[in-house]
Amino acid sequence: MIIVKIGGSVFSDKKGKPENFDHETVRQIAKEIANFYPGKSFIVVHGGGSFGHHYAKKYRIREGLPQDFEAAREKMIGFTRTHQSMLRANGNFLDHFLGEGLPAFPVSTSSVFITENGGVAYGDVEVIKKLLELRFIPVLFGDVSLDLAKGIDILSGDQIISYLAKMLNPEKVIFLMDVDGIYDGDPGEGRLLQNISVDEIDSLLKRLHCTAAGTDVTGGICNKLEEAKKIAEYSEVWFVNGKIPGRLSGAIRGDGFGTRIVH
Repeated sequence: MIIVKIGGSVFSDKKGKPENFDHETVRQIAKEIANFYPGKSFIVVHGGGSFGHHYAKKYRIREGLPQDFEAAREKMIGFTRTHQSMLRANGNFLDHFLGEGLPAFPVSTSSVFITENGGVAYGDVEVIKKLLELRFIPVLFGDVSLDLAKGIDILSGDQIISYLAKMLNPEKVIFLMDVDGIYDGDPGEGRLLQNISVDEIDSLLKRLHCTAAGTDVTGGICNKLEEAKKIAEYSEVWFVNGKIPGRLSGAIRGDGFGTRIVH
């Protein structure tokens, strides 16, 4: 089984209008997965892009719920609006996957995961296991979450994948990005790292100034590397450019162009 993470920057412009969607790129990704299915089974997890991120920032979801109910009420409404936005993004993915003959099925992340201070405290993967057994393609997404400490929070797609990797031991995890892989500096300035050992990730995080969260509500590339370090204990990990046709296929085959994390 292969887990494919489709980053928000692959299917939308986070700096553009809210809820813009790159249909052509997602259609191409669906076509490439269709070339390997059902010989290989897949789980797809997509990010928020210009959908969930817009509302999560607007309503400051990461701050959690205040004690005062009247102050909390507006944030609770924002919590639901953020989730509704992610359902709309998910619907676009499903349309393209179904259009390529892929039996994709949505799994609403906020209904199966509970967080505590940003990490997964509990996740019910039985539905996902059953969908895989029946040869469906579960499609999850970064989403709002009920949080044991803060009341509400955001659960990123990268953290979802870390949990799924630990529970399901996939053959590989492939992160689709809008750049060619992981660089030792800013993309276009730093050098593309085609192979990174798990032991090198901590020093790379320091070079990338990842002492604090990144620029988006789920931590950006810093968060991806932190999660990749955990995922690599259970699975081969790839970072490839999801906007260039054929790059996903190469990673699925194992001869792709991008960055591979090796244990």
